[in-house]
Amino acid sequence: MSDVLKKLEILAGAAKYDVSCASSGSNRGNKGKGIGNASPWGICHSFTEDGRCVSLLKIMLTNHCMYDCAYCVNRKSNDVPRTAFMVNELVDLTIAFYRRNYIEGLFLSSGVVKSPDHTMSLMTRVAKELRTVHRYNGYIHLKSIPGASPELIREAGLYADRLSVNIEIPSEPNLKMLAPEKDYKSILTPMNSIHQGILVSKEDSRKFRSAPKFVPAGQSTQLIVGATPDTDRQILTLASGLYNHQSLKRVYYSGYIPINKSDSRLPALTAPPLVRENRLYQSDWLMRFYFFRVDEIVNDSHPNLDLDIDPKLSYAIRNPWMFPVDINKAPFELILRVPGIGVKSAKLILTSRRYGRISSYQLQKMGVVMKRAKYFITCNELASPTINEIKPENMKQLFLPKPEPKRKDKLAGQLSFTFPD
Repeated sequence: MSDVLKKLEILAGAAKYDVSCASSGSNRGNKGKGIGNASPWGICHSFTEDGRCVSLLKIMLTNHCMYDCAYCVNRKSNDVPRTAFMVNELVDLTIAFYRRNYIEGLFLSSGVVKSPDHTMSLMTRVAKELRTVHRYNGYIHLKSIPGASPELIREAGLYADRLSVNIEIPSEPNLKMLAPEKDYKSILTPMNSIHQGILVSKEDSRKFRSAPKFVPAGQSTQLIVGATPDTDRQILTLASGLYNHQSLKRVYYSGYIPINKSDSRLPALTAPPLVRENRLYQSDWLMRFYFFRVDEIVNDSHPNLDLDIDPKLSYAIRNPWMFPVDINKAPFELILRVPGIGVKSAKLILTSRRYGRISSYQLQKMGVVMKRAKYFITCNELASPTINEIKPENMKQLFLPKPEPKRKDKLAGQLSFTFPD
C-alpha cells in the first residue's frame, strides 16, 4: 500500500498542470481548527452543465515520457521522480476512492511511453475494466494521446464520458519549436476521429434505442498562454475554429507556468499571466453565449486583449456608434452587447417590455449592473450621460480602479495623506 501511495503522490502531483479538467493547484492546509483540506494534487473539482460540482481523481497513468516538450514538467530531460501505475492498481484505487465517497469521477492523463498506441491502449484498459468488471457508472475523462490510432480512440470513446486532445501551443511553427516530436496532424487526427464518432453516435441513437454512446460529454482541449509570442487573436481564432468545426465542448486556457527556467526557448516569466488567462476565458464566453465573432473582440488594430478592462467593455468603448441602445426597442443580440447585461437579464428585458416600458429601477431588479450599463443605454427616465457625451477616450478611465491614497509622513501620531489630482 505504501508503494501505491507514493505513486499517487508523484502522479497526482504531475497531473495538476493539465487544466482541461477545471480546478486544481490550490494548497490550503488544515491546522486542526477548520473543516476540509485542499491539496495541490489529487482531487480536483469540475462543474456539470446544470451547475453541480463534481469531485474527480485527477491523476496520470505514468509520468515517464518519450517526448521532450520544453514547457512540460514531465519531459524526458527533466530530473524528476518517475513512476507508473499498473492498470489494476489504478482501477482499484479509483474504486476505493469512490466507495469512500472521496470522488465522483476520474480524470486520467499520461506521459507517452513506447508509442502513442501503447499508452492509449493502457488508458483504455483502465476505463474498460472500470466499466465492465466493476460496473462503474461514474464520470470518466480520458486524455487522448496525439498520434494514437483511430481504432483505439474509437474504443476509448465507448467507455469514457469525455475525451480531450490538448493542442497546447496555438500555432504549429511554435509547437514545432517547443515540442519537436509533435505536429498539428498528430493532434487534429484523433480530434477528427472523436468528432466523427460523436456524429455517428448521435445518428445511431436516433435509429436504435440501444445504440452504444460515444463520448456523451463531448471533447475538450487546452491551450497554453504566454509560452510563445502568439497573440490573443491567434489564440481566439483557433478556439473559434475548434468550436465551429470540431464541436468542442470547452477550450481551456492555461497561463504558462515557468517550470523549466533554464530552457532558452521559453520566455523569462516569473509568474503565470493570470490576468491574460482570465481575459481569454471572458472572450471565450462572449463567443459561445453572446454571439460575438473573433474579429469583434480582437482584430488587426487590437491583436491582444486589454488587460485593464474586460473584453465586452473594451468592445463597447471601441464601437461608440452602436450606443446608446434603447432597452425598450433593441433586439436581443444588440442588448447582449451592452456592458453589465448578461444573457439572463437580456431575456428578462425582452419578456418584461411586452407589458410596458422598462425603467432603470426595473433593470436593477433584473440583475443589470447599472454602474456599467447606464453609459450605454437609454430607457424611460435614465438621465446619465452616454458614451458619446463622455467621449470614448475618457470612458475607460471611469472603470479603472482608483489609486490607493499614499501615506506621506507620520508626525505626532497623526497620519497625513496626499491624494492624486
